[in-house]
Amino acid sequence: MFCPKCKSLLLPKDGVLTCSKCGYRNVGEKKESCVTKKREKEAPPVLEGNAGMLPTTDAECSKCGNRKAYWVLRQTRAADEPETRIMRCTKCSHSWREY
Repeated sequence: MFCPKCKSLLLPKDGVLTCSKCGYRNVGEKKESCVTKKREKEAPPVLEGNAGMLPTTDAECSKCGNRKAYWVLRQTRAADEPETRIMRCTKCSHSWREY
């Protein structure tokens, strides 16, 4: 939503949409529209489910010492950077990344 006075972006402040440039407060709006939720950091659902169909490689697990791991490639950064290899131990399911 934008400020009707200066056309800047309205940001939630104390439950009311407020313009950071001119100080306009949009009091008429419902408070539910001003609520922001913080996302909880959660691990991506990589290597879940069909682990039996994933390729394996020789890699030592730092947790249990097992020498086999499933792996998958994911583009976790910009397209001009190399992909990340995500590994998961076949024995204890410990996950780690190799860049």
